[in-house]
Amino acid sequence: MQKDTQITGRSGRYWHPLDNGRLQCDLCPRFCRLRDGQRGLCFVRGRSGDEIVLTTYGRSSGFCVDPIEKKPLNHFLPGTPVLSFGTAGCNLACKFCQNWDISKSREFDRLQSAATPETICVMALDSASRSVAYTYNDPVIFLEYAVDVAEACRKQGLANVAVTAGYMTEAPREEFFRSMDAANVDLKAFTDRFYWKICGGHLDPVLETLVYLKQETDVWLELTTLLIPGENDSQGELEAMTQWIHEHLGPDVPLHFTAFHPDWKMQDTPSTPRSTLTKARETAISAGLKYVYTGNVHDPAGSSTYCPGCGALAVGRDWYELGDWNLDVKGSAAACHNCGTSIAGVFDPEPGSWGSSRLPIPTH
Repeated sequence: MQKDTQITGRSGRYWHPLDNGRLQCDLCPRFCRLRDGQRGLCFVRGRSGDEIVLTTYGRSSGFCVDPIEKKPLNHFLPGTPVLSFGTAGCNLACKFCQNWDISKSREFDRLQSAATPETICVMALDSASRSVAYTYNDPVIFLEYAVDVAEACRKQGLANVAVTAGYMTEAPREEFFRSMDAANVDLKAFTDRFYWKICGGHLDPVLETLVYLKQETDVWLELTTLLIPGENDSQGELEAMTQWIHEHLGPDVPLHFTAFHPDWKMQDTPSTPRSTLTKARETAISAGLKYVYTGNVHDPAGSSTYCPGCGALAVGRDWYELGDWNLDVKGSAAACHNCGTSIAGVFDPEPGSWGSSRLPIPTH
């Protein structure tokens, strides 16, 4: 925990005083116990006097319009643009973090864009985005800001997308996801050893978040697992993970296996071979999962959606570009044009046409 006697910020929720004079942050399972002037491991929540404050409220590391498939979400408004933003800090310490300059930032010079919730909503509308994504760093740690932005966006008909590791406790979990319409949760591995050794956390709270999302909410859920050679890619672990997903979350939850590239504190670990992703996908399909994808590699077959009934190509993808669209959509529900089998997800009658463009949004 960091010492900083000049902490300022917006009043935070989810904390309580301890008998020893410290304040305990209850947002995530770290339960940081803070003296005045101390910050938690996430660095952005700290104690100021007799309360815990969020120091990054209204301050972002930048804004960009992305394809929704980049989150990745393949079954939520395919082909549409999403306004993406994040802040700084993180409540995990993943050694492979590919956004480490943002999530591990200890200096606020990264936060150069100031925006109220209403301003972000206007940015999304002006860019013709269908949704707003809370991403780049984990939105759990800027919960108060994310919830306020989400409420402003919902009033204007915009959807809200959380890209998160799901490392949080029960009460904030309920508040946070009440504001979200879709989520991609990063299931980093299926062993507590990996979570502790590589990420400085634990597996069980993430599994609790996943079960909560699937069983207690209407949030559209997809999962991502970054496969790291020698760390979380064994056949036994993949079988256990995909079987757990099938049993506890059901066969309709899409799962994305993505390729690792050396970064931050894991520069000496080799990149993930495409064959590893292909085998993992086959394992998940064998476990009964209907929608399994590969990512961070060029694999049109592994990126496309197939009907679980007849096997026909339902949505073709090449990177983030949509191709074939063989869906019949009524409301937001889709079915295979070939055989009528339901395709799980939230769909528009016609595919979006945003493509693979990435459009940074300048702010002042």
